This record gives sequence, C-alpha cells and structure tokens, in this order.
Amino acid sequence: MNIRTLLKVLAFAALAGASTSALAQETIRLRIASGHPPANTYVNLMQSFFVPEVTKRVAEKTKHKVEFVEGYGGAMVKVADTLEGVQAGIIDIGGYCFCFEPSNLPLHAFQVMLPFGTMDPTVSLKVARAVYDKVPFMSKVFEDKFKQKLIALIADNGYNLGTNFEWNNVADIKGQKIAGAGLNLKWLEFAGATPVQSSLPDAYTSMQTGVYNGWIMFPSAWVNFKLYEVGKFYTEIGFGAITWHGLTVNTARWEKLPKDVQAVILEVAKEYEEKTGTVNKENYPKQIAELKNKGVNVRTLPDKVKQDWAQSLAAWPAQKAKELDAAGLPASQVLEIALKAAEDNGHKWPIRYNLK
Repeated sequence: MNIRTLLKVLAFAALAGASTSALAQETIRLRIASGHPPANTYVNLMQSFFVPEVTKRVAEKTKHKVEFVEGYGGAMVKVADTLEGVQAGIIDIGGYCFCFEPSNLPLHAFQVMLPFGTMDPTVSLKVARAVYDKVPFMSKVFEDKFKQKLIALIADNGYNLGTNFEWNNVADIKGQKIAGAGLNLKWLEFAGATPVQSSLPDAYTSMQTGVYNGWIMFPSAWVNFKLYEVGKFYTEIGFGAITWHGLTVNTARWEKLPKDVQAVILEVAKEYEEKTGTVNKENYPKQIAELKNKGVNVRTLPDKVKQDWAQSLAAWPAQKAKELDAAGLPASQVLEIALKAAEDNGHKWPIRYNLK
C-alpha cells in the first residue's frame, strides 16, 4: 500500500469514527405531558424530579443524551385524553388519573371501591403494589390493549370533603351537589348527595358559580387551586389515600430506546413512584395548617359520622366486584388482596367489607 492510499484509508476511518461518535451522542427527545398542571403534586414531581433526574443520569451513565419536551396543564393532552395521547404516540410519556378511564380501566380504581381506606399515601402505594405484583393483568392490560408500558404508580394524598357549607352528619349532605371524579362519585350517591363529575382545572369556577357546592378532594388541591377562596369548610372525613394514577410510556417509542436509557428511566420511575407517597405524606399536615391560616374551617368529625357513611356503602364493594367479575375482570381477587394488604399494613376498616 503506497502512502497516498494509506492516508485515504486513515482519513476514511477517522470520518467513520467521527460519524459513529456523533450517532452515539445523538440527542433522544421525549415528549412528556399531563392534562393536570404542576399544582398537582404528581405533575410537580414529573417536572421537578423525574425529568431532571432522567436527563442527568442518562448523561452520567450512558453515552446518550435525553432532552424532554414538556407539556402540562393541557398544553399537549387534556386530563381525560392522556391515555389515548400515549397510545397514539402524540406524547411519549404521560401521567394521568385512571379515574378518567372508567371504560378502558374500570378495575384500576379498585381502592376507590374500598372507601375509608388508609389515609397514608405511602401505605396506599404498598397496597396497590401488592395488587399489581400479584395480579399481572393490572400491568399487562396497558401493553396488550393500549400500546403503552406502565412504569410507575402514583399515590394521591388522603381524600376528604371540602364544601362551601357547614355539615355535621351524613344527613346534612343529602341533596347537595358535590363534585368528584369517576368512581368516587359513588361515595356521594350512596350517602344521598347529588354527584357531579368534574376535574380540577374546572373546580374554582364551578364552585364559584354554584355548579356544585363541594368536592371530594385532598388538601393539596384545596391549597394549590385556591379552592379555599370559594369553599371555607374542609372536613377530614378520611375517605382514604388512593393510588389510581400512573406514569406510562408508549411501547413503540420504548422499544426504540437504547437498553441503558430504558434502565435509567425505570430506575428513576421507581424512585418517582415512592416520592408520590412520601412527598404527599409530608405535605398533608403542612397543607392542613395552611388551610387554617387561610381562614378555612378545618374540622374532624366524630368517628360515628365516618361509620354512618361507611355503612351506607357497606354493600357496594361486593356489588362492584360481581359486576366486574361478570365482565371477565379479576375484581374479587383484586379487592380481597387490597383489603388484606391494608390490614397487613395496620389499617382498621370502619366497616369490614364482605365480598361474598
């Protein structure tokens, strides 16, 4: 080989190496979104923890770079359209409440079917994980039917009842228009209230204009959405902390990601899941204190009121389980696991639901 040929070979090799290096360093762009704004704790954690941690760890642990395009508060998808947005590939990663998918994910609201559960969101996550780990259907349905992979569960804070009127017993809410989301409307229906389907972005105006007079809601929303301005009564009735949100990723996009990037995303998603429990738990007393400082009448009613409300719902879990069993879903199995997991974690039900 003469010197001219050797130089050509070396030049080609250098060019090829540079191209390979450039390819390896190519930025991976991921669209992440939620219909809820960052005022929601789980969306705030998507923005403040999940996105920066994945970005940082991918850069540190792999030869790749990840850049997120973020869209919250309905900028890319609405609250009731996020599952479909991930399914269609409009977004790559979505955070959303299963409560807005009663037809697609009817069983994933299972903790709502067991009202007055634990008010500790970290325990709620443990209960949910016990179910998801023992019933493969709960995760597989996302991949089998909706072209997405569930990478994290999301816990909410404990649900109570905020209103613009004072109430002292279950009879006081009969006939009152009170909002909820999805299946928790049944908590209202069985107690004699008039349930109204709604979502948090609409809450302030709807309360202000009398579309409804209260909300089944956790204290963070009462603070962050300024509902204390239109609802001066917040009653710690203790419906339970519910894990019925999730973070999912489009499977086609997932399969195109390098394995080491997938590993980082799963690692951060697991930590994100845990944070939705711990952060909500830590924030709950602070938010209750803030509501009091804002002039809200925060009360805890006698256990007898909770007992009466739970009694009105005593037969419902078995009814719902049978309905979903008949549709081919493992509802009775899921609810039995959830009941026992809650008890194993120290929870005492005001009414021990019988699913037989």
